[in-house]
Amino acid sequence: MPREFSRQQRIAEQMQKELARIIQRDVKDPRVGMITVNSVKVSKDYGYADIYVTQLNQSDLDDHAGIQQALLVLKDASSFLKSELGKAMKLRVLPQLRFHHDTALYNSLHISALITKARAEDRARSGSEEADGDDVAPDQSDGEPKDS
Repeated sequence: MPREFSRQQRIAEQMQKELARIIQRDVKDPRVGMITVNSVKVSKDYGYADIYVTQLNQSDLDDHAGIQQALLVLKDASSFLKSELGKAMKLRVLPQLRFHHDTALYNSLHISALITKARAEDRARSGSEEADGDDVAPDQSDGEPKDS
């Protein structure tokens, strides 16, 4: 019977948990803010770990400068994070940490806003069509055209 998760996936999951804890407790730079570690992907040779983060306390979702500063701070602190991660995980070789901005949250918020806008436009359009079609009663729909 095959395993449910590969070693690579288990390491990535554990790294995600540990990095989230370390960043929350030990990184004191205010430019980082409230960072959420969304996912970690470890390369097959365990040489690199791509860490996808989201900054939750952004006042503006299009504030790319704020997330770029946070990514630079995390990149500068990567050696500290790697050493703390090594203490927590007990791996023989730790991968190089690479931080990336995860845009999934922002994409989902954008799609949600588009759906809300489209539904509002549909409601407005169906409301104007009902006002235009008042001369035909709803129970007179036998399929034959009416002569007026």
